[in-house]
Order: sequence, then structure tokens, then C-alpha cells
Amino acid sequence: MTSILPVVLAGGSGTRLWPLSRQLHPKQFMALTSGRSMLQETLHRLQPLLCEPPAIVCNEEHRFLVAEQCRGTGVRWGAILLECASRNTAPAVALAACHALTRGSDPLLLVVPSDGHFDDDEAFRDGVRAAVEPAADGRLVAFGIRPSTPHTGYGYIRPGEPVGAAREIAAFVEKPNREKAQAYVDSGDFLWNSGVFLFRASRYLEELGRHVPAIPAACRDAVDTGTQDVDFFRPGSAFGDAPDISVDHALMEKTGDAVVVPLDVGWSDVGSWQAVHDLGKTGDGNNALTGDVLALRTTNTVVHATERLVATLGVDGLIVAETGDAVLVADRSEAQDVGDVVALIAQCARREHHAHRRVHRPWGHFETVEAGPAHQVKRLTVNPRARLSMQQHRERSEHWVVVHGTAEVMRDGTSHTLVENASIHIPKGSWHRLSNPGDAPLELIEVQVGKYLGEDDIERRDDDFGRAASDGDAAAP
Repeated sequence: MTSILPVVLAGGSGTRLWPLSRQLHPKQFMALTSGRSMLQETLHRLQPLLCEPPAIVCNEEHRFLVAEQCRGTGVRWGAILLECASRNTAPAVALAACHALTRGSDPLLLVVPSDGHFDDDEAFRDGVRAAVEPAADGRLVAFGIRPSTPHTGYGYIRPGEPVGAAREIAAFVEKPNREKAQAYVDSGDFLWNSGVFLFRASRYLEELGRHVPAIPAACRDAVDTGTQDVDFFRPGSAFGDAPDISVDHALMEKTGDAVVVPLDVGWSDVGSWQAVHDLGKTGDGNNALTGDVLALRTTNTVVHATERLVATLGVDGLIVAETGDAVLVADRSEAQDVGDVVALIAQCARREHHAHRRVHRPWGHFETVEAGPAHQVKRLTVNPRARLSMQQHRERSEHWVVVHGTAEVMRDGTSHTLVENASIHIPKGSWHRLSNPGDAPLELIEVQVGKYLGEDDIERRDDDFGRAASDGDAAAP
């Protein structure tokens, strides 16, 4: 039986789903369509294929989040490949192909974005099985979705003559305007481009080498000079030399060996609030409501409440998305342009596009309660039996008060045990480490005081998670 290696692409930013999606916690790590995150849903969808444990390609700064979510699935996973720089899908897939080949196998790579939703998972798996034969014969297989609406956020594929269970690709079409999209749907001759592919690892690199040779060259070098870091594979710096280009533009639009397998599976890339509305709308009002929401005389609206009650009255066709530090109110017709708001936030040197108030770390998480020019208050939660790195800060002092649990604090070589309501002061320049020796989460309040409170004010040594001595991945920046 031909070996299939799923390659799950988990490096997207999801800017059109702001303020829910942030740089440090983008949409693929969120539960948008079920009780599991999009990444976890993808891993569960692949398991019945009886394929190899999936390889996951992700941004380096998301590595611990990926590992944590993988452990929470209860399914097997394989290599976690870290991108030192974002280089789009063609280099990401080439990295996975080179990594697989160095391990002595030449599998069929099933390239799957981590943020896709399928109404019919079994129909998706049937489509993959049908694509195995042409892929094993050297074809480069794309998967096209039968369109249900004239969507302007997707690229389209026009199929040609049948090739077994697949069809030749007559043309790739860029994201069209509304009129063209409607004409494509009405014709019945076009498919949405899902971004899912199946091809043999060596065949992908061979054909990619003909069209964009810099990509396989950079990725081979990156794998040859890469290192294993606990749960992760860190490619060498040559990966950053690969051109920034998608699989479609680099290869599928240029090769003469591309075919498409049509799928009728009810698919969405959940790429915008419009998609969230389409997937979640219920009732006579045609609303998609999540969280603590009261909707009166409200129609055709999506409301996502995260931390507070959100009430709407007498509105139609809106997006209302609430988080702890930001609220978006937009017309649904502007759903594809929410990224413009994210760009404006970055231009204004604000931080609401970067992270939520709650930031996940490999040892637990912290949440910003209050911030001022010379102080910050954070709530830290340390997982059972976990500990932070041994570290010091040059520009700030810290005060810790235990709220729940027992803390072990090492400060300048002396160990302190703190129970609930006990506190300790960590002066500037003091080497310190916080540990949770218990079987329940440790909760404490941290007050930082200093003229500079940035994340890069940290020097680290003896870290359980292999983090750099100074990389801004501080306990409570």
C-alpha cells in the first residue's frame, strides 16, 4: 500500500478574523466550528486514513501551542517543523518533503491547511483515496470544491478532460469579482481551489526544481543543517533564503502534470467573519451568535462575545466581535477587509493585533490585568509540576502573591515555599525561578515595577523548554 504522509500547514495569521485571531494565537488554534481547535479537527479528520503520523509545519513562535494542542488530541503526530521565517506554502511543503526524504522514505504528501472546515469528513477521505492512483503515477493532484456560492475570497479551477478519477486542469483563476464569481457558479464548470494537494515528495521537489529551483535548494540545505530540539525540528537558516511563493503560483499553474479531483464536501477555509456567519447561522433571524449574547430585532448578523455580555438591538448585517481588549463592529459586506484594521493597528504602534490579554506559554499562561507607564499587573497560571526558566530582569522588579496553590521560588540561590496569600519580592538583577510542585494549577498575581517593562528584558538560563537565553519569551513580559 502506498504510504501517505499528511503535511499540515499551520503557519497562517488569520488577520481577517481579528480581534479573535492574533499573531501569537491565530485562528487555526481556536475552536471556531466545534469544541476542538481547527488544528485539532484537522488531525482528527486525517486519522481514519490510516496514514503516517502527520508532519506539522508552523511558525517558530507557535511551537509550544502546536505541541500542547497535539497532546490534547489523543491522536498520533509526527515531526513538528519550525519555520524561522514565513515563506508561504511552496517552501513549507518543500521543507516537509526534504525532511521526509532524509528519513529514508518517499511518501505521498497530503498537503492540508490546518484551518479548513469540512461538513463531510468521510467524503473528503474518499476523495483522497481516489487521488492516490494518479499521485502514485507522478501526477500533482489538487482538490477542487464544488462551489455553493459566488465566493470572491477563493481562487477557482476550471477542470479539463477526465484522467481516471481526476480531471486535467484547464486553468487556474485568481480571486474574481462578484460578477465573475457568479458566472463561474452559474456555469457549473468551475471549482474552488481548496489548497489541499497530493503528490509524491520526490516528484514535488523534482517539478518544483524545474520552475523555482531556489526553493528545493534552500530547503535541502535547511534540512541538512537543521537540528532536533526536543519535540521540534529546527531547519537551518537557509530556509529564509527560499522565495516567498505559494504552491499554486510556484508549481501548479506552471506544470503540465497537474490534475484536480472534485470534492462535494461542504468546505470552508473559515477565513473571515462572513464564513463564521455562514457556518453558524440559525433561526429566523439568520444570525450566528456565540457567547453571552442578547439579540433583539437583529438579523443577518454575527456576534461573538468572549468575556462580556454583548447586546444588539435593531441591527442588520453586522459583525460584532468582542474580546477582553478590543471590539470590532463592521458591516458584513466588509468582512474580507478586516485585515485593513489589523494593518492600521500595527501602523499606530499598538499591540492589539499581536496578542490577547491572555498569552500562552509552555509552562501555562499569563493574563494582563492592568498596565501603566511604569507598572504592570498580571495573573499567572503555572501548570502542575511545571516551572519557569531561571531568569533575571535588568530594568524591573517583581512582586508575587500566591492566590491558589503552593509555589516554590528560588531567589539568588535560596529556596522559598509560598502558600496561599504569601508573597515575595524579586529585585532587579536577581536570579529567580518559579515552580509549581503540586498536582493542581498554581495561580498568583505578579506586579512589575520599572521604567521599562518590555518582553526583551530577560536573561534566561537552565530552561526546561529549550528556549534561547534571551528571546522575549519571558514569564510575564
